[in-house]
Amino acid sequence: MATIESLLSAAELPDSPTPRLDAELLLAAALGKPRSYLRTWPEKEVEAVVAERFAAALERRRAGEPVAYILGRQGFWSLDLEVSEHTLIPRPDTELLVETTLALLPGTPAKVLDLGTGTGAIALALASERPAWQITGVDRVTEVVALAERNRLRLGLGNADFRLSQWFSALAGERYTAIVSNPPYIASTDRHLGEGDVRFEPASALVSGHDGLDDIRAIIHAAPQHLEAGGWLLLEHGYDQDEAVRGLLVAAGFQSVESRRDLGGHERISLGRWS
Repeated sequence: MATIESLLSAAELPDSPTPRLDAELLLAAALGKPRSYLRTWPEKEVEAVVAERFAAALERRRAGEPVAYILGRQGFWSLDLEVSEHTLIPRPDTELLVETTLALLPGTPAKVLDLGTGTGAIALALASERPAWQITGVDRVTEVVALAERNRLRLGLGNADFRLSQWFSALAGERYTAIVSNPPYIASTDRHLGEGDVRFEPASALVSGHDGLDDIRAIIHAAPQHLEAGGWLLLEHGYDQDEAVRGLLVAAGFQSVESRRDLGGHERISLGRWS
């Protein structure tokens, strides 16, 4: 019978940038244990049914499927979130959007809108940190709204809600203290769409026209009708789109326009204030 360490040592994931981590996450899930269990009990023998589950998961990963989709969950901020093939996988760089929003606004009551909420990652991270805020997350895909709501219920966050809406389409007359979004921003011709994890993620959540800015343009154009005086618009974008997005914000009449750098040193989000 195989042991935990022998299974991990034999796991082959040649195309993964993090093969050992991937193998540990998949084996821990097959065992129904935390990763720390693997290090505590490396010589523990593994039942055949568990080894088979692990082998099946490894095969999916070798085919390129993201670990988050295989496990059905992904960590973001301090939260453990359900994910599915209908949503983008939350990424650490997007936490910059959460950090910046928390720093801009006081903890007093506020209304915040998360456009294209996906798993609900941004909305739920904000809701978990600011009990006095009311967070609304919207998405145009019914299955995605249902998934975000499941995450909300499991986390017990009563100050967030999720609705079906194509950007602002279902929000007529509503105004917010801040609007945040991680919209599609990849150009339709970008070669990276055929590489890595993004091959498995929904194209509608990634691609936005020939230059990747179609959805950002639409949001910036419509946002002033849904912002309170002095309200903020914060947008995640591509690593090389900061100048273009700042230009769009300035042209639309936003003030205090600037960009912030992500963990890799790229200007990943841009923001402006509506007066």
